[in-house]
Amino acid sequence: MFVVNLFLIIFLIICLLFLVRLFLHRTALIYVLKKWVEGIDDRIHVHQQFRVPELNENGQENQLYRKVLFYVNSLASIEDSDYTNLFSGKESNDIVLSLEDDQIVHDTFLGARVLWVNKIEKIHRSFVLKIKKKDKRRILKPYLQHIHTISDDIEQRRKELKLHMNNNGKWRSVPFNHPSNFDTIVVHIDLKNKVKSDLENFVKSKQYYHKLGRVWRRSYLLYGPSGTGKSSFIAAIANFLSYDVYNFDLSQVSDDDNLNLLLFQTTSKSLIVVEDLDCYISQKSRTGISPSGLLNFMDGILCSSCSDERIMIFTMNSKEGIDFDLLRPGRIDVHIYFPLCDFNSFKCLASNYLGVKEHKLFPQVEEIFQGGATMSPAEIGELMLVNRSSPSRALKSVIAALQANGRGSGSGGGGNVATRLRDSVESSPSPSSATEGGGGAAWKGTVPKEFRKLYGLLLLKSCNRPESLDHDSDMIER
Repeated sequence: MFVVNLFLIIFLIICLLFLVRLFLHRTALIYVLKKWVEGIDDRIHVHQQFRVPELNENGQENQLYRKVLFYVNSLASIEDSDYTNLFSGKESNDIVLSLEDDQIVHDTFLGARVLWVNKIEKIHRSFVLKIKKKDKRRILKPYLQHIHTISDDIEQRRKELKLHMNNNGKWRSVPFNHPSNFDTIVVHIDLKNKVKSDLENFVKSKQYYHKLGRVWRRSYLLYGPSGTGKSSFIAAIANFLSYDVYNFDLSQVSDDDNLNLLLFQTTSKSLIVVEDLDCYISQKSRTGISPSGLLNFMDGILCSSCSDERIMIFTMNSKEGIDFDLLRPGRIDVHIYFPLCDFNSFKCLASNYLGVKEHKLFPQVEEIFQGGATMSPAEIGELMLVNRSSPSRALKSVIAALQANGRGSGSGGGGNVATRLRDSVESSPSPSSATEGGGGAAWKGTVPKEFRKLYGLLLLKSCNRPESLDHDSDMIER
């Protein structure tokens, strides 16, 4: 009897300890029971599945997939999946969670439970949404609207610009971290304000473009010698608008079909950039792109099949010898000339690189510029960069380089400079023809050569004035 009672006491103590343990771990027990009940519930009810593919039937990015990706990776329940990827965020201490392939994450909306599965089939990804049939009519539409709202908010907070580059017929992307902005670029203030105003008007003009029956896009031509800031200007536009950049390397495009496919795969709110277009045109026999294919790419026919809100930017060293049809309004809306450095640009560079707004050497620098010597902003900026610890030494190095440039240009200090400036004027549209046609060939054909030379000399004498920064800035008004 005593033994029986002892065993009974021991059993009761064990049961009590077990209950205490369960009580202490009641949260885990409840979680396990809940998962068990949910698993049974999922098996009992009939589900309907909705697939959200990464690409649409045209091979373009499915915008809904992008929104679902943002939404699913923001769910707290992603931590409960068997495998979750961890990535560093924009800040050094940020951790970003991302659902692994073929993993399931649960969500609840309006009291209904849904499941998301991250599927991969061959090389294409998709999300599969599972909803109980009894809940589908009640929650599907409001749930998708909820995803749109949440994902837009997440994307706006996590916006990370991308630089896309084409290689072997496909896009490759890296984070776009270029620091250039409209405060740092060396461009005359009036031109900056005109471009910013033009961009802001474009962003707000969706309904206006559609009312006119036009594709919602804007195109710019940036032309001028190397090192004058065209690429930095493009980066400033991307940062100003928070647009991704698609940099088209035409030498990597096999034919018209490949060019079309690459354009179809670009997204809205993006810059379509083709640099050194004049170099490509002079070597066009080396690629498979036809002249008509290039024109269709530029004039927006293909863009009408893509998403809206794109800005196309082309760069050239010179418009000399370029067919007018390539530069006509409708293909190129705005022409902006980037000249070699003058004294006003030099002062802006000195302020940016050296933190110097006035210096005793400035009058000597101004005199050298007035004598016709000049360099590219990139060359002057590099001299200031390497000598930034001593503004005086930096300015002296710039003076020495300008003087050497002037001597190397021939007697009188700047013969070749005068030729370059005159050539750039002759390859630019006159102020009157700029608003009519947008090209320089017609102007050259109607103005006698003597008058063109005289115009070039007059421009050379006034190259230190702000107006010389942008011979085509009036075209912003078009």
